[in-house]
Amino acid sequence: MPSTEPRGPRQIARALIWSYKGLRAAWTHEASFRLEGYLSVIFFPLGLWLGNGGVEKAVLCGSLFLVLSAELLNSAIEAVVDKVSPEFHELAGRAKDMGSAAVFMLMLNVMLCWGLVLWQRFS
Repeated sequence: MPSTEPRGPRQIARALIWSYKGLRAAWTHEASFRLEGYLSVIFFPLGLWLGNGGVEKAVLCGSLFLVLSAELLNSAIEAVVDKVSPEFHELAGRAKDMGSAAVFMLMLNVMLCWGLVLWQRFS
């Protein structure tokens, strides 16, 4: 059922609080998210420095955000699967593997984006 509650500053503030809680939970409980966060802290400024113009900077830096976003979704999938099905089930394993594969695909995307931009820059 759609929410009939009007959208305003209070709902926006709640959404920001929930997002902050999600980021904090991922940082606290997910080693992969922390590692990718540390790498992003290094590579984001590097992307701003190495990018030639707005589009290149957006590609280099934006690709990092995609990995972090996918890691958040993957962690959410894993948490729900573990809650619903603590014992091993083929479908639960498949869901976790697919979430992990999504993160992996976006890591390949980071390497492709950075490789193509830097190849043009330094060749």
